[in-house]
Amino acid sequence: CLNCGVVLNDPTVNAASKAGTGAPKSKVAAGLLGIFLGGFGIHNFYLGYTGKALAQVLMSGISILLTVLTCGILGFTLIAAVAAEIWGLVEGIMILAGSASYATDAHGVPIQ
Repeated sequence: CLNCGVVLNDPTVNAASKAGTGAPKSKVAAGLLGIFLGGFGIHNFYLGYTGKALAQVLMSGISILLTVLTCGILGFTLIAAVAAEIWGLVEGIMILAGSASYATDAHGVPIQ
């Protein structure tokens, strides 16, 4: 307990209070964000994985920027954006499926 210092037995409460993150994140919200906006890493920002999220944003952003600047002449410029979207789609499905590697957020709090 943050007020009195009593150790609580619920690991969800302990992890959330130690990390200062409040309530556990929603599995459904994280999964749907991954499926629909995964190319921009929104689900990873939501779960606190900012490193992965920034990688996805940069992959998509630079790829789209190069496509716009070259007017699409270089056909391969959208490959990174498509790869980032597939990456996000797969992570979203794994989150919804309850994969062990996506059972907690970046602070160790179980996703519910």
